[in-house]
Amino acid sequence: MSSLQLHRTHTFSSSTGKLQYLSYEPPGWGEEVRPLVLFLHGALQRGSDIEKVAEVGIPHSIERGKNFAFVAISPQCPDGASWDAQTTLLTQLLDEVIPKYKIDPRRVYLTGVSMGAMGAWSLAAANPDRFAALISVCGGGNPSTAERLKALPTWAFHGDEDPVVPVAKTQAMVDALEALSAPVKVTIYPGAGHEIWDQTYENPEVLDWMFGQRRGSPDASKLVNENDSPTARTGS
Repeated sequence: MSSLQLHRTHTFSSSTGKLQYLSYEPPGWGEEVRPLVLFLHGALQRGSDIEKVAEVGIPHSIERGKNFAFVAISPQCPDGASWDAQTTLLTQLLDEVIPKYKIDPRRVYLTGVSMGAMGAWSLAAANPDRFAALISVCGGGNPSTAERLKALPTWAFHGDEDPVVPVAKTQAMVDALEALSAPVKVTIYPGAGHEIWDQTYENPEVLDWMFGQRRGSPDASKLVNENDSPTARTGS
């Protein structure tokens, strides 16, 4: 495990509770407004050891030396809790970090893996006008919330042989959104199990799609211009 030299560790507290989180800021960005990615980890990264958060997903890529052109905020869920129960606290965290890191409010993105993906669906449903796009990795949502999510560009990923979270949970959420003509797409990896986060987040097409979205954009399906890509300005 790395020493998290590429991340800073913070503690956020409110009347609702307390969260540790890792922050990453893009090098050389200066005073420009920046996009933000909120990443929610899975069940195995819960607790008080903040280094666990960088075991998977976007913070894991950063710890392995990947530079991105966005601010990444990666909180840690308390031991024994779930992200679904932290919706209010996560909303309060966003209220603090968006002005703190000079974030463009049109470019706030949400993603999570497994338990974190389930929490991401819940957080988006609680804040349907806050996020520009959602990426769900191996975790389903609640189809009854689809009406609240029907304007949110979403890309869901799952392995068709996932023994931890059945692929049917993602498919049910996608079906509910498709029935509302929502801007949703799904990728099912044939023969894949639960741990599909590396192949998802390290595919540049995935992040380029996400950063092509702007809250309030009239064309939610457009791709970002090459010069504005999260991978165009950075390297491995």
